Amino acid sequence: MVTASSTSSERESAWRKGGAMIQVAIVDDHPLARRGITAILEEAGDIEVALCVGSSADVLEALRQGAEADVLLLDLYHDEGGPCLPVIAELREIIKVLVISASAQPADVLGAVRAGASGYVTKLADPVMLISAVRTVAAGGFALSAHLADLLQSQLNGAQTAADQGTPRPASAPLLSPREEQTLTLIARGFTHAQAATRMGVTLATVNTYVERIRAKLQVGNKAELTRAALQHLGENNLR
Repeated sequence: MVTASSTSSERESAWRKGGAMIQVAIVDDHPLARRGITAILEEAGDIEVALCVGSSADVLEALRQGAEADVLLLDLYHDEGGPCLPVIAELREIIKVLVISASAQPADVLGAVRAGASGYVTKLADPVMLISAVRTVAAGGFALSAHLADLLQSQLNGAQTAADQGTPRPASAPLLSPREEQTLTLIARGFTHAQAATRMGVTLATVNTYVERIRAKLQVGNKAELTRAALQHLGENNLR
């Protein structure tokens, strides 16, 4: 139930145990796209489309009126406008947003992530990828199409290189230690805590400590929030 965090947590726990379906809302201004996405998701067996509309205004009103959903699949370009980044920023407060778009432009992907999306899948993705992304986002994770993951890693690499060369950070950015910055970058790239520990030559307990410090300093929680924090903290000017 998107109107109460406690209910949302209970739903997440329930479907993980097989006791509930993942409830999905879809926003796409093309009727055929809505029908196709619905058919793909409902074949998964553990996903149910609870709401399927053509505009973000419709889904926002439905959610405010008490409609239940765990994940929102949002077309980045709809309502004949530009990328709906303000919509993502607004909706992320009440539901996990997974962008599904025909665009694979770096500015669109990074813009959506910065706005608060918990994932980004292009409409060229195969059905298996889409279903996996929905499950990942529903569980509090971060999901990207494979080639978009490569793009994000490239941007993070560039940002880290700029940081290593002394490029100034935004004045408001919290101060992280060099090891904390390294940890943040690795986690945002998709490394597990154990993999990050191996890469850094430290123990898993040490990485866990770094992550807790990062979360406290940047005031973030899950993987999606850590990824967004990496994009912001490593310097937006270096992530164009």
